[in-house]
Amino acid sequence: MFGSILEFFKSAIAEQIVGDPIWATTALVGQAVFGGRFILQWIVSEYKKKSHIPIAFWFMSLAGSLILLSYSVHIKNPVFMLGFSLNTLIYMRNLHLIYKDAKKGVSTIANN
Repeated sequence: MFGSILEFFKSAIAEQIVGDPIWATTALVGQAVFGGRFILQWIVSEYKKKSHIPIAFWFMSLAGSLILLSYSVHIKNPVFMLGFSLNTLIYMRNLHLIYKDAKKGVSTIANN
């Protein structure tokens, strides 16, 4: 069983990474950005001593999702395309709501 798992990884590496290094690197960068958002959130929460989601979390989510969406289109995987398309819309909406609230806060301060 271990041998077949090892062969699977060797085959995947040869086919995807060696065979298409630019897109493999693109996918790796997308995954690093997407996964790095949780590390950022953890560090900021530890610093603030409470659970906190910084705005950069949403930008990293959006960037990672767009990179992985482009990769899923390249590999023609409709499951990942659908998932990353929906994620992208949600992250854009969250950023819009944050921007809208910040804009209200500025006008409220200016009116006081």
